[in-house]
Amino acid sequence: MGKPILHIDQVSKKYQLGVMGSGALKKDLQAWWNQQILLKKEAHEPEVNDEHNKDYIWALRNLDFKIHEGDSFGIIGNNGSGKSTLLKIISRISVPTSGIIHGRGRIASLLEVGTGFHPELSGRENVLLNGQILGMKKKEVLNKFDEIVDFAGIERFIDTPVKRYSSGMYVRLAFAVAAHLQTDILIIDEVLAVGDVDFQRKCLKKMKSLTTETGKTVIFVSHNMQALRSLCKKAIWLEKGRLIAEGSADSVINKYLTREKVETLSQYYPNPEVAPGNEWIRIKQVAINPQFNTQISYIDTRTPFDFEFSFWFMGYHPENTQVLIGLYQLTGECIFELCSEEVKIEKGLVDGRCRIPGSFLNNGYYYISMQFLNGNQETMYEFAASVAFDIIDYRNAKRPFGKWDGAVRPDFPVELSQVSFDAP
Repeated sequence: MGKPILHIDQVSKKYQLGVMGSGALKKDLQAWWNQQILLKKEAHEPEVNDEHNKDYIWALRNLDFKIHEGDSFGIIGNNGSGKSTLLKIISRISVPTSGIIHGRGRIASLLEVGTGFHPELSGRENVLLNGQILGMKKKEVLNKFDEIVDFAGIERFIDTPVKRYSSGMYVRLAFAVAAHLQTDILIIDEVLAVGDVDFQRKCLKKMKSLTTETGKTVIFVSHNMQALRSLCKKAIWLEKGRLIAEGSADSVINKYLTREKVETLSQYYPNPEVAPGNEWIRIKQVAINPQFNTQISYIDTRTPFDFEFSFWFMGYHPENTQVLIGLYQLTGECIFELCSEEVKIEKGLVDGRCRIPGSFLNNGYYYISMQFLNGNQETMYEFAASVAFDIIDYRNAKRPFGKWDGAVRPDFPVELSQVSFDAP
C-alpha cells in the first residue's frame, strides 16, 4: 500500500475550561518545545478516570490511524465527537496536547465559510492570495483562474469585495480555489451543506474526480451519510474523542447508523392530555401491522404491511386536513411520500390506514414520519419517526455481491427462452 500520506500517531487534545493556555508563558513555551521540537508524545496523556473533570475536557483521546495517498476518507460522528478538532490539528491550525501528525504534501482545508478570505479584498484578489498562501506561484494560480471562476459560477461578482458575498457564494469560491489548486490533501468539513443542492452534487463529482483522476487525498466530514457513502472508500467513526471504528466506508457507516437502532412497531397513548401533539393534534396510536403468512413471523421483503394510526383533532372549528406520510431509510433518505385526500374534520378521534404491498421495499431499516397539514398546506403538527422497523432479506435468486442495490425490491418477472441450440 506504500507509505501513508498522513499518520495520526497517538494524538490527544485537551482544552482547559475557562482558561487560555496554562496561565504561565514559561509553561506554554515548554509545552510547545516538547511537542514541536523534541516531539515528545508522553506528556499529558489522557487519564483513564478523568471523564468528569470540571477543569478540562479531552476533545481527542489517543487517536491512531493512517491515510494513504489517493484515499477518499470520511470522518463521521455526532456533534461534539471531536471531528472538527481533528481537522484543525491536521490542517495545522491547532496543535495536539500529545502525539504527532506525520504528514507530507500541501494541505488545503475548507473548514468554515470564508476560511482564508479577507473580507475587504475582491474575489479575484482572494483567489490569488489564497493560492499563494497554499504555496502556489502566481503564474500557477493564474493558469487555473478561469477554471476556478467558472466552477464557482460567480463571474459577475469576481471583482466585488467578498464581504458582500452571500454564504453560498463564499462556499462556492472557497471550494473552487481549494479543489483546483495544486494541493496533495483536500479537507472538507460540513461547510458544503451551506451550498444549494446542485452545487453540492457538483462538489461531490469534483471530489470523486480528484481522487480517481489526479490522485489527491480527500478527507470529508459530513452528517450526510449518503454523500459519505457515495464519495468515500474508507472512514473512521469518532465518539467523545475516541476512535470507535475504522475500515471501509460502508461498514463504518452501517455500524454508526445501527448503534441505537430500535424497532418500534407501535406506540399507544390512551390519554390525550399526555399524548404527543399540540393544541391541534394529539396522537392516540401508530402501528405497523404486518400481514404475515402462516410460515414466517417477521417482516421480509415479501411481506405486505399496514401502517395504521389514529389521532384526536383538538380544534374547536372544523378544519380541512391532510396527513402526509413519509417513509425513510436509516440514512435519512426519503423513499416516498404519500398524502391523504383533503378532508374536513371536526373535534374528535380520526383513524387512518395505508397499506405497503409486499415485494416492494428492499431489505433494511426504515422509519415513518407524519405531518398533519391544514387547508393552507401549513404544518399543524409533525410526528417524526413514529414507527421504525427492519425488513429482512428474502431472495429467490442468488446474487454474489451481497445486498441487492436500490431502495425498492419489486418482483417483476424476467423471462428467458431458448431460441437456438447452436453455439455461436
